[in-house]
Amino acid sequence: MTDILRLSLPLTVWLASFSAIYGLQGLICSDRWPETDGFAIGRTALLFAWLLAGSIQTALLVGLRSQRYASPSAFVRQVSLILAVAALVATVWTLLPVVVTSACLPNG
Repeated sequence: MTDILRLSLPLTVWLASFSAIYGLQGLICSDRWPETDGFAIGRTALLFAWLLAGSIQTALLVGLRSQRYASPSAFVRQVSLILAVAALVATVWTLLPVVVTSACLPNG
């Protein structure tokens, strides 16, 4: 694994998961989502996507801590771990509203 990949992958995965989960929320709130138990299925899909994003970020953090994927440079190793922790915290914090609040505003 190259050093640039070690440094950029955690935040790139956070950005992609953020976009995908909020895009999924938009789809669930649109008229294109099926009406039959659509909200319950949509809530389950959002929860699953949030857990998947957190799991991927955790796996990246564990991988960057392992000897196999760690950088030979102490500086790059330390910065990549800091960025992986920041990406994990960002994933949990920025996507938490999707899980704990109502998914759609009522039509009014």
